[in-house]
Amino acid sequence: MTELIEVRVSNLLGAPLDWAVAMATDAGEIAIGEHGVICIYDTPEGGCWTNLYQPSKDWSQGGLLIDEHSGTSQHIDGLPADVCYAGGPAGAGVWCYGPTALIAFCRGLVNHKLGDTVQVPKELMP
Repeated sequence: MTELIEVRVSNLLGAPLDWAVAMATDAGEIAIGEHGVICIYDTPEGGCWTNLYQPSKDWSQGGLLIDEHSGTSQHIDGLPADVCYAGGPAGAGVWCYGPTALIAFCRGLVNHKLGDTVQVPKELMP
């Protein structure tokens, strides 16, 4: 069994953030692979697909989540580079910040669905 640790959503980056997004979006099965988070999703047609899951840096995954959750992300001039984007899903009430548009949106999505702290596998943490 993987040991889980509690982490503030605002501190998540990379694989730990991707894991939290998979949890927030009800991925069918989540595993840790050699290169990061692996997800298995059921498709509407009854099949499934497996993929290296990186919505916080892959627009083909994270961009779909922005569309699905009517989300947004925007650059805010004058803020430090590590928090210069803000984003989240529609109706979240609170946006989260990050160094990229996808990271800000993903943090906002996780915060909205799971709260401001989440449990992630210790082995994913740097």
